[in-house]
Amino acid sequence: MTSIELRDLTKEYGGRRAVDRLTLTVRPGRVTGFLGPNGAGKST
Repeated sequence: MTSIELRDLTKEYGGRRAVDRLTLTVRPGRVTGFLGPNGAGKST
């Protein structure tokens, strides 16, 4: 079972690529975190 699944996600803001072909699977019952500097777009 999968709670969240992303495949080849790409996101651009004003022509600037922020995410390039991200593939991610989050399974239920797991704690998953995102690390990065302030303003990096983790919550976006």
